[in-house]
Amino acid sequence: MTAQPRPNLWTGRHDGTGAEHARWHEVVRTQQQRRAESTGTAGGEQAGGEQVSLLGFSTDEGVRRNGGRVGAAQGPAALRRALAPLALHGPLASGEVRIRDYGDVVTEGEDLEAGQTAAAEATAAVLDAAGSQLSVVLGGGHETAWSSYRGLMASQHMQAGGDGRTPRWGVLNLDAHFDLRSESRPTSGTPFLQMADAERAAGRESLAYAVLGLAEPSNTGALFAQARSLGVRWMTDAECAEAGAAGVRRFVEEFCADLEVLYLTIDLDLLPADVAPGVSAPASMGVATPLVAAAVRAAAATGKLRLLDVVELNPSLDQDQRTAKTAARLIDEGVRTLFHDRAQFHGRA
Repeated sequence: MTAQPRPNLWTGRHDGTGAEHARWHEVVRTQQQRRAESTGTAGGEQAGGEQVSLLGFSTDEGVRRNGGRVGAAQGPAALRRALAPLALHGPLASGEVRIRDYGDVVTEGEDLEAGQTAAAEATAAVLDAAGSQLSVVLGGGHETAWSSYRGLMASQHMQAGGDGRTPRWGVLNLDAHFDLRSESRPTSGTPFLQMADAERAAGRESLAYAVLGLAEPSNTGALFAQARSLGVRWMTDAECAEAGAAGVRRFVEEFCADLEVLYLTIDLDLLPADVAPGVSAPASMGVATPLVAAAVRAAAATGKLRLLDVVELNPSLDQDQRTAKTAARLIDEGVRTLFHDRAQFHGRA
């Protein structure tokens, strides 16, 4: 099972030529476009430089197994459509930083395990693509996180250096749930316990795992006990509201301080239900979008972010594309912070 090309969803308004008019749909290059360019049937593109790599994982079998409302398999397409019209700036608009779309991996039927294995292989490949500084996986249910983890572990980012030590890494989950369930088979509720078990089996230190936006009533006492036993750090939705953007940034910065590689996963059920109705489990309170965006920017600003996935978008439950548009804005915030805002700091834009 390999990443499959999809009909080109990168379309939208064209205001004019030149970087000052650039939008995502005008900068992203799909597999088909790159093949055409390599054979001379389309215009060339700037070689070398840095890259944002996109990959879709069309899956919701994990959500079904977890008793949720299926439909997240259509998330990657909806995320592309929502990203397409957004304006780009600085090195992203000029092409100095490329954006490449590597298509979708699809879970066929109920065979989640095979889908996750294929997605892990594809994730490792996009992480290791030439010039790739950030890989963005478009989910999919939160079972996407297990394949994202496996892809990261197999990538060059996590290979041992000359001293034989693998880089210190951690996963920051923006989510209303711990997703530390113990089940007989993988679901959308098990990925972080799977990661903790895998880290232990590999003889590495305990999993560096933090959850921001946790909804206390949506997590049982057993899940809190599991989190404490694993040394998980968390900040609840109510605590986020009280702490504000500065407190959210501080939580992210403190978690990332000792890391060398950061994996950020955004479960859209973190957001208030009126902002994100298109999820399997809409929030009763949620974390306000500006606070979630502050967390994303703080993660990107560390310079350690290498892998970002966005999960649990269910287009069949969305209203006026609110969830998809908010998700696209969060992806754009992360990419822009990592490249454009950094470029401004260095006087390049």
